[in-house]
Amino acid sequence: MPDILVRGLDDAVVEELKSRARRNRRSLQKEAQAILEYAAAYSITDACRVAEQWHTTLATTSYDDSAVLIREDRGR
Repeated sequence: MPDILVRGLDDAVVEELKSRARRNRRSLQKEAQAILEYAAAYSITDACRVAEQWHTTLATTSYDDSAVLIREDRGR
């Protein structure tokens, strides 16, 4: 199996990967491998389909004006 080397990652990114690896009970290597495999399997067509589903869902839902709610809350 081929190997890859990723240079120049920000320290915060590495710490987040380590944190995710601990939560998932995996090594840092296995966590990075899982993330890359998931990303590689997700095509732009899949992403467009999901975005369209969200667009349809959100377009048919009405939302309160949050500014009104904030003003009411400030009045308390």
